[in-house]
Amino acid sequence: MSSKLDHYILGQWTPHDGEGEPQYDAITGEIIGTHSTEGLDYDAIMTFARQIGGPALRKMTFRERGQMLKKLALHLFDIRKKYYPLSYRTGATKGDSWIDIDGGIGTLFAYASLRKQFPDKPFHVDGESVNLSKEGTFIGHHIMVPRHGVAVHINAFNFPIWGMLEKISVNLLAGVPAVVKPSEITSFLTEAMVRDIIESNILPKGALQLVNGKGHGILEPLGSQDIITFTGSASTGRKLKSQPHIVENAIPFNMEADSLNAAILGEDAVPGTPTFDLFIKEVRREMTVKCGQK
Repeated sequence: MSSKLDHYILGQWTPHDGEGEPQYDAITGEIIGTHSTEGLDYDAIMTFARQIGGPALRKMTFRERGQMLKKLALHLFDIRKKYYPLSYRTGATKGDSWIDIDGGIGTLFAYASLRKQFPDKPFHVDGESVNLSKEGTFIGHHIMVPRHGVAVHINAFNFPIWGMLEKISVNLLAGVPAVVKPSEITSFLTEAMVRDIIESNILPKGALQLVNGKGHGILEPLGSQDIITFTGSASTGRKLKSQPHIVENAIPFNMEADSLNAAILGEDAVPGTPTFDLFIKEVRREMTVKCGQK
């Protein structure tokens, strides 16, 4: 029996309005749940992130935020097997799910380890000071501090867990809260993990919010202190990136779209050579993992 997929916004789980649109089990065709972003107050959602999540994260040092990521990674690693049955319902194989689930958690561990490269302070001094005057009365020095904004992540359907964890690990380490908008095709898997993240109480309030649905209008309240990441089709990404207020406010927009990679085999790598065998093995793996979407 299907149910409504909830948003996690303004510090609480909130069901969507109206009937919504269905998400299907990719294997059986059964309706898993319905989603909708109709009526969401995105301005309030972004304000909540900036005013509640942002200050809480900025009070922490880089190393404290890194330890927070490590603690979250350890928690998710311990319960990771529970996501596999749900991942299969997205159409993923066991190997696909391993990349998405274990790979995503591994990314959290990797970014958590970067804390060792930063001071145990809420800011980072970059490089050495530079003398800008003859008598040394005027110098220049770069000091990096967290943005006073929110990171909005628009993610693709084929990596509902890894796509989210890869992105939020960056903004959380940097001291910036996030609003995640997963694909409306497979967001039921993202929601399952977000529920466990919220229940763990590892992240401060407002550090992570989840929007389940198409997300029309989600970028409208954003300003110059905010950040956007997008993974999906190039045509959609270009439309979003060219919105007037995004251009006028120079809002950072990171787009990963329509990746096209080449594997080139040298003429001397003929059948029967180790290089040829390795080439065939790797091409086959790339063609079959995530149905060639990797």
